[in-house]
Amino acid sequence: MRRLLLNGCLCAVAGLFATACTIPPAPGSSATLPAQVLPADARALVYGRTVSEVIQSQELRDKIPGLFGADWMPTSQGRGQVALGAAAFFEKGGPLRMVSISGKDYVAVTGCVANACPTRRVLMLIGEGGSPLLARLDDGAIPHYYAYSSGGAAPPTNTSPIVDAGLRALQSVGDAYP
Repeated sequence: MRRLLLNGCLCAVAGLFATACTIPPAPGSSATLPAQVLPADARALVYGRTVSEVIQSQELRDKIPGLFGADWMPTSQGRGQVALGAAAFFEKGGPLRMVSISGKDYVAVTGCVANACPTRRVLMLIGEGGSPLLARLDDGAIPHYYAYSSGGAAPPTNTSPIVDAGLRALQSVGDAYP
């Protein structure tokens, strides 16, 4: 009798866990944002042909440090939360690609710390016209999200779902990072 009761309870708990895992994603989450990698075209190269050229381009060279704020420089300089500084995450650049997320097109720029690519990497999305800039910086197990907009426009409030949707799209066609 005791064994029958135990088996019945275990089945009920298993059934509860099985149904509890089928919760639909929240609206606006990265799982619900449609995203795809677009065929290569000249828009991906509008700010440069390499990640280094993009970082140093006249249109973006002031905006990108503004995107990362205090995290742009290493913490050894008394600022930010990212020990190496976000600038180090662009040491090794990946290919420049175009992604479309919820109908908006972005230049996708990926990079990583040269000796730690699997754990220290960055994805930056550049909106048409150079604004907004959105980024996800993975510093070990800790992802950091950033948003920047110029021209008096507010950056999107759903930065992490947008960047994560872009990352998912890049991963769907291969390795997203260098």
